[in-house]
Amino acid sequence: MKKIILVTGGSRGIGAAIAQRAADAGYAVCISYLSNQSAADALVASINVKGGTAIAVRSDVAVDADVVRLFEQIDQTLGPITALVNNAGILEQQSRVDEMTAERVARIFATNVIGSFSCAREAIRRMSTRHGGSGGGIVNMSSRAARLGAAGEYVDYAASKAAIDTFTIGLAKEVAAEGIRVNAISPGLIYTDIHASGGEPGRVDRLQDSVPMKRGGSADEVARAVMWLLSEDASYVTGTNVDVSGGR
Repeated sequence: MKKIILVTGGSRGIGAAIAQRAADAGYAVCISYLSNQSAADALVASINVKGGTAIAVRSDVAVDADVVRLFEQIDQTLGPITALVNNAGILEQQSRVDEMTAERVARIFATNVIGSFSCAREAIRRMSTRHGGSGGGIVNMSSRAARLGAAGEYVDYAASKAAIDTFTIGLAKEVAAEGIRVNAISPGLIYTDIHASGGEPGRVDRLQDSVPMKRGGSADEVARAVMWLLSEDASYVTGTNVDVSGGR
């Protein structure tokens, strides 16, 4: 069976590392991106020049019509996907809850939660044996923040990732008999650009002493865990959430 993967938010950071690892494992890769076309195009070129197959599609996962169009484009260009990594996620400037607007919280949940639901829906329609598919795998990107709370910084982000934890458990049970395994990854303090989005590019360095391993993690360390969950080595694993957090 041809292996085709969609990595949402795949132009940089953890998503880009997953896309590269997937290409190395023989997947045809689609990365979706919201605004960073140059990074997306560069990643696609680097995969294709090594003999892989990759495409990039601009898509806002918070917009349902964008998600539908994204999957239709994958169907037409690569074929029906066999693996989905719900990696697209956002956070906003560090803030206390009593300083947050309803609009901010809605933006976080629209991308991090509703976007993951929409992408999973489209993937299941293609993967599930109930719909004539051949099965597949879904990995949702959670965060250790879901259980730590991110007080004083990103409680809205943490709450959105807690929703992903519950979503993973319920969806895994729902489609387990239809050939689809659903798992989650919970990264800890990882060196990516997302911290700059929150206003503190050096956040990992500030907090790394709170990690039992006394260091931040790399995007590739997260990508390796994702690829294990999608592999046959994890063939009896579903509904599981893997911490990649150095013990934090």
